[in-house]
Amino acid sequence: MGETAEELLKKALSLDEGDRASIAGALIESLHGEPEPGVEAVWEAEIKRRVMELDAHAVKTVPWSEVRERLFRGFE
Repeated sequence: MGETAEELLKKALSLDEGDRASIAGALIESLHGEPEPGVEAVWEAEIKRRVMELDAHAVKTVPWSEVRERLFRGFE
């Protein structure tokens, strides 16, 4: 990582969580080209479906601490 990138990273890490998340999202989006036509509509429908499942208590949520532990099990 170059000096300029390191300076930017240090500044970004000093921001509050919301601003860091916004920057992270924008950087990730910048790595991908334009989405294929219709992708946004499909994602919107999927998000609505998942929210409805949550609201109806049709699915069980898993605490982040448990998800994180499962993800990183064996990597340490």
